[in-house]
Amino acid sequence: MAIPVIDFSKLYGEERAKTLAQIANACEVWGFFQLVNHGISEELLERVKKVASECYKLEREEGFKNSAAVKKLNELVEKKSGEKLENLDWEDVFLLSDDNEWPSKTPGFKETMAEYRSELKKLAENVMEVMDENLGLPNGYIKKAFNGGEGDNAFFGTKVSHYPPCPHPELVNGLRPHTDAGGVILLFQDEKVGGLQILKDDEWIDVQPLPNSIVINTGDQIEVLSNGRYKSIWHRVNATPDGNRRSIASFYNPSLKATIAPALELSEKANQEVEQAANYPKFVFGDYMSVYAEQKFLPKEPRFQAVNAM
Repeated sequence: MAIPVIDFSKLYGEERAKTLAQIANACEVWGFFQLVNHGISEELLERVKKVASECYKLEREEGFKNSAAVKKLNELVEKKSGEKLENLDWEDVFLLSDDNEWPSKTPGFKETMAEYRSELKKLAENVMEVMDENLGLPNGYIKKAFNGGEGDNAFFGTKVSHYPPCPHPELVNGLRPHTDAGGVILLFQDEKVGGLQILKDDEWIDVQPLPNSIVINTGDQIEVLSNGRYKSIWHRVNATPDGNRRSIASFYNPSLKATIAPALELSEKANQEVEQAANYPKFVFGDYMSVYAEQKFLPKEPRFQAVNAM
């Protein structure tokens, strides 16, 4: 079983209806899909791979060797208890946003990643417009909801991660199982070193590495806006003994001040058809993030209940 692979360029030709249906099915059944021919040049993607790899070697690797994950894993191995590290991830990670400090020692890193983020943000907005169309919402609905109205207030962040070779992958997670808190996530993953898995029908399935594809997944806020039609999906990264897995995940998330609720068009439709209205509460995204910070690796349903009680 493999997650859907969709040719995004076919949205703009004779196969538009078929491609829209493929994306709708991927959102409803899988919550994860891979885009090829997405409009981001291979030349730019090759530069991103290069600067991300060089940044890890130049600016991050030494720090990871002295990280809590490495120290605690070494302690666990010495104890020979057979326990697993449950509350740490075997991951080196930092965030790029419009208002934080970026790594500065790697030649070309800032320029390349700024260009990449600009292209990814456009792709995210294109994907959201497709979701609008498939859900029967007005064009621009999701973007407007995430921005808290007109303007450009949504948060667009990029998480640059590496999962270095792990001497005892059976004792630690690369990244613990979770759903994503935000909106639309666009992942540029390693084409050689696997490890990403999604939970489907109670089975962990590999997200197959595919060169220069962009993996899309829906976060908790898309689940809420779609009134449950699109689900945020549990996923994880396994630690591996070989290879240094690169993972660059960009998040188009609501503004912290944005109010998120099921789209009226979808909750009214649900009300008419199955005698139930909105399946999710209305809340401010910043409040949701406060709950998520404490409960990221726990079941998501109590998060919605907790934010409803605030």
